[in-house]
Amino acid sequence: MTCKVRLVRSPELAQTVEYAYAAVADVPMRAVWVAGACPLDGDGATVAVGDVAGQTHQVMRNLVTALRSAGAELTDVAKTTVYVASSRQKDLGEAWRVYREYMGDHDVPSTLLGVAVLGYDDQLVEVEAVALLPGEGD
Repeated sequence: MTCKVRLVRSPELAQTVEYAYAAVADVPMRAVWVAGACPLDGDGATVAVGDVAGQTHQVMRNLVTALRSAGAELTDVAKTTVYVASSRQKDLGEAWRVYREYMGDHDVPSTLLGVAVLGYDDQLVEVEAVALLPGEGD
């Protein structure tokens, strides 16, 4: 049995958004909480300093790797939060465009936030995710 996250798009809410308003999955399920994926290379150095898009690509590659290590894929994700260390909507939009490239048609509920600072030197982007998988024995 495979996990089926069903995305909900309410006809009573704006249809112009690039994400579902909710996600539903039947239980029993196994949940995977992924720590915020950061724009770090294998040595722990921040990549693409000053480049929102470049950092978002690295973040999404790292997110895919973390999910796979837990036995999940991007299509198992039920919710994400995208953090961008900027007060400029242009920067948030740039991170969102790259994020959407990776998520494709799986437009899960997501929150996009501009924040003052992130944890690593020169870090501009971070993405955290919750994925759902079939429960043990399914």
